Amino acid sequence: MNPSLANFILGKTPKSILNPTPTMNTALPLNTGATIPALGLGTWQSAKGEVKKAVVHAIEGGYRHIDCAFCYQNEDEVGEALEDVISRGIVKREDLFITSKLWCTYHTKAEGGLQNSLDLLKTPYVDLYLMHWPVPMNPNGNHELFPKLPDGSRDLDHSTSHIQTWKSLESLIQSHPDKVKAIGVANYSVKYLEKLLPQASIVPAANQIENHPLLPQQEIVDYCKEKGIHVTAYSPLGSTGSPLLKDEAVIEVAKKHSVGPGVVLLSYHLARNSSVLAKSVTPSRIDENRKLISLDGEDLEKLAELPKKHGFTRFVYPAFGVDVGFPDKPEGVDMSG
Repeated sequence: MNPSLANFILGKTPKSILNPTPTMNTALPLNTGATIPALGLGTWQSAKGEVKKAVVHAIEGGYRHIDCAFCYQNEDEVGEALEDVISRGIVKREDLFITSKLWCTYHTKAEGGLQNSLDLLKTPYVDLYLMHWPVPMNPNGNHELFPKLPDGSRDLDHSTSHIQTWKSLESLIQSHPDKVKAIGVANYSVKYLEKLLPQASIVPAANQIENHPLLPQQEIVDYCKEKGIHVTAYSPLGSTGSPLLKDEAVIEVAKKHSVGPGVVLLSYHLARNSSVLAKSVTPSRIDENRKLISLDGEDLEKLAELPKKHGFTRFVYPAFGVDVGFPDKPEGVDMSG
């Protein structure tokens, strides 16, 4: 493989991380001493009424990593699913890795945000609790999740900062180790981590970011590895409107390994030593996503070429009106702040 392309895909991580027999529950280390399963079931944008069945099916099929968030407004169904599989003896709570996230309107009330999620999830603790975005919003605004000002812009809370929020999460894990096992961040750029880490007493266990071949975000992936922060990839297929599943190179790699293109895009992250979230409520797709494979150098080189064809593309960026330091500004998005 061309060395520059190898570095583009693998960053500073040696080729030895390529697992010849990767599985959905390959245990990836966190800086806490715990591990996180390689593949997680994502619940973002999963419609109400479908989530419980999807989570039950996933856990019955072997998934042990479930990714949740208060903002997704479906943690109650996840909780019903967890209650169901645990009560039937399919798993014990300690067999599962459950992630939840502190939403932007709860930055000044982290303990309440955590307890809300614990109550909805019907679990005594979460394995990982993330700051969802480093953007505090008005906790007393005109909407619990998305408060807006009269001009339609997001109602931000300028009285606090993501650094103060992190200190609140540090206090949570110190005062309630029975309720939260690890804390981390999501949607953090190098710029924001460089602001956070000098003020942090606890290094984030993870940074959950949009990540796929059209948005490899090598600068933040490398930075996190340097600092001992695990990376979890969301939107690994590129989200709505992505050309990835239909790309000729992805399909070619999929045919080579006798899997679907989605499996190739999920396995890409194991090659980067990252965990990955696959969102689906369709039983057959949930089952298909488990078939992770080991990508070789030729496969990775083909995936590394995709941005040359399609361009670097970020699909997820809420209209905060805040520049959170991503080097790839999405077209048509105001990041001026």
